[in-house]
Amino acid sequence: MIDQIGFLPKKPLVSLDPNSAKDAGAAEIAKDFGSFLNGAMNNLNKQHTVVDTLNDKFVTGEFADAHQLTIAAEKLSLSLEMTVQIRNKIIEAYQEVMRTQI
Repeated sequence: MIDQIGFLPKKPLVSLDPNSAKDAGAAEIAKDFGSFLNGAMNNLNKQHTVVDTLNDKFVTGEFADAHQLTIAAEKLSLSLEMTVQIRNKIIEAYQEVMRTQI
């Protein structure tokens, strides 16, 4: 069975409701964003471990389903590519903030 690729958080980092009683401060948003990135990197690491395990089993003949191995490897590749793109956007936003004149 093919699992859905889930890179986005289950809940938004900041409440979009303007009537929300709780205002999220910068420290809380940074903590939530940091935990989101940490969870995403842990998920990427788990995917890498699964692909390595399937690859080792395929090479030794314990696992004969090449389709599942290919699907797992493509999911890992897409997740890694998305992670790199997110990193690039974060660096680009940081550089833009640093160029801002006060």
